[in-house]
Amino acid sequence: MVSRRDTKPPIEDLKLRLYPIGNGYQEGEISMEFSRRDFAKIAAGLPLAVGTNITAADTGAGTNIKGWSYMDHWSIWTPIGYQNPKTSREGMDRFVKQIAAIGFRGYDTFATTFMSLSQMFGSPKNLMEFFQERGIEKIVGLFGGGAAHDPATHDATFHSWEAVAKAADGLGVENWVICPGDRYWKVAPVTDEKLKNTAILWNRVGKLAAEHGIRLGLHHEFENLGRRADELEKLYRWTDPKYVWWFCDTAQHAIAGIDPVALYEKYHDRCNGFHFKDTHNTDSKNEYLEPPDCEIEASVPQWFWEMGAPGGLINFPALMAALKKHNYRGWLCAENDKVDIGSIGGTYAEATCITKWYIDNILSRIYS
Repeated sequence: MVSRRDTKPPIEDLKLRLYPIGNGYQEGEISMEFSRRDFAKIAAGLPLAVGTNITAADTGAGTNIKGWSYMDHWSIWTPIGYQNPKTSREGMDRFVKQIAAIGFRGYDTFATTFMSLSQMFGSPKNLMEFFQERGIEKIVGLFGGGAAHDPATHDATFHSWEAVAKAADGLGVENWVICPGDRYWKVAPVTDEKLKNTAILWNRVGKLAAEHGIRLGLHHEFENLGRRADELEKLYRWTDPKYVWWFCDTAQHAIAGIDPVALYEKYHDRCNGFHFKDTHNTDSKNEYLEPPDCEIEASVPQWFWEMGAPGGLINFPALMAALKKHNYRGWLCAENDKVDIGSIGGTYAEATCITKWYIDNILSRIYS
């Protein structure tokens, strides 16, 4: 069993995957050593020696996607270990300035976090003004879920999202990102009846979202109901496309053995957003069946990795090419999840900089 480290990891030079881009997408791979000096060069607008003269000036906002948002799992290193910056205004100030400084324009978080931050700042409007004063344009997505296979939970779940909708009115939130069901070990066996119950709830909540100008998208996790291709197909057959969309988490699908690029080709017309993150492993041992939480206690020490780290399984350039092919026009969201348990730098700040470098210098040259 592997669990979170409680000591600060060493910071090492980084090795990133780079894909040469000419007239459109080209498959291929080169490697380079990438250090903190390179981050400074990007910030100063100086070219890097990677085969092309890419500078910070080349990587501004494009005209197709709305922008890049950041999904918040952030922690900071303190003398007593990793701490959540969302427990104080000072911590939020430092965190938000860091993601804005490297070019993120949107913010995604958990619906529960949004509600608690709104209380801390006095109101949702005050919270939004706090973000905008620091360079974050809007809150793009709110994440949540529920044990939807059980009809006894439906009313309570619906009313909790009613409260979120009321709090978010007027802020321009675009997506509710919904984990459709509970942990697989809690739900198994997954039957058609349980999937139909799940579809009933999210149709109901999706209609509520649509009434507030928000799209509800199902975000499938490798350890939860809805992980398998046949379950996906049934959920999208039994939900109303006017009210229920598909939200693609690249790593979660890949860990479950599903190619996110192929899945986007299938469901592109129903896709309302993405969590871009990588993985180095598939769940070959069926650890999704093991309690209590296989995301943090499994034989795999780290499931989720930042884009650009060596060893990743996901072909992000091919995914960006598919977005371009299908004229995707929404927000894209980068997610660094549990990167403090063994990633390259071992901190969210460093992993996030690596991620944004990869976005600006690789992905945005394919589609932006």
